[in-house]
Amino acid sequence: METTTGPAASATDEELIRRLIEDWAAAVHRGELAGVLADHTDDIVMFDVPAEARGLAAYRDSWPPFLRWQAQGARFEITELAVTVGDTVAFAHALLRCGTPDDLAGDPQPRLRLTLGLRREDGRWLVSHEHHSFADTSGTLDAEREVRDLHRRWYAATAAGDLDGLMAPVATDVVSYEHEAPLRYVGVDQVRDVCERGLRAGPAQVRWEVPDLTVRTAGDLAVAWGLNRVVVGEPDDPTEHWSRGTRVFRRVDGDWRLVHQHVSYPFAPETGRARTDLRP
Repeated sequence: METTTGPAASATDEELIRRLIEDWAAAVHRGELAGVLADHTDDIVMFDVPAEARGLAAYRDSWPPFLRWQAQGARFEITELAVTVGDTVAFAHALLRCGTPDDLAGDPQPRLRLTLGLRREDGRWLVSHEHHSFADTSGTLDAEREVRDLHRRWYAATAAGDLDGLMAPVATDVVSYEHEAPLRYVGVDQVRDVCERGLRAGPAQVRWEVPDLTVRTAGDLAVAWGLNRVVVGEPDDPTEHWSRGTRVFRRVDGDWRLVHQHVSYPFAPETGRARTDLRP
């Protein structure tokens, strides 16, 4: 965690304020309301993500819904903290990792932004103002998460042998460039046939994922690419192969539909044969 301070500040006061803020964040993470309320003035003013609270009673009443969400396993931890201290007032700004494990796994980058105003009362530093916010991504982040969630549903449907689940996000006019001939598969029925052959290729379970998935979105279009990892067989005796994959999506009536897919293996120039044995 990075900590910076103002040049004219007292080291003792800086350390006290830093510890106060870290203790507050730890109390939020643990869901301890008493610790969240500690070291705040009676006239605290908070500008929160959903609303504002004026006065300690309103501040206290704003926390239980968030702490119930926090109790589901969410993280609330400081990643950067800067403190500047004067004689009787101080301020701090921080970035925090805030989200459930699924949220952070889907996109670990977003941070909660925090600004604190403090004043000294009877020799103690107390928080008199808090401002919490997330950056406005204007729907871009939500779109990326939706496309990533779509991929996770594909992975689950593949493992379950659920052909209907695999086909649910595929557009009727999809064009897919598959590993095998012909050059292209046109329309949802042709793609359904090739997916069914893949699922029924043997008696063992088929699993599929894109560990290094990259997603880019713009309006109602999205593209995703990465290395496909396909595992066939039981966990103790799997057969694994990797290939390249690019997928294009269009949002229709609020849902993302696969309109184009291109998967391929590299080939060995000396033989002209596909290299299905390569690993990242």
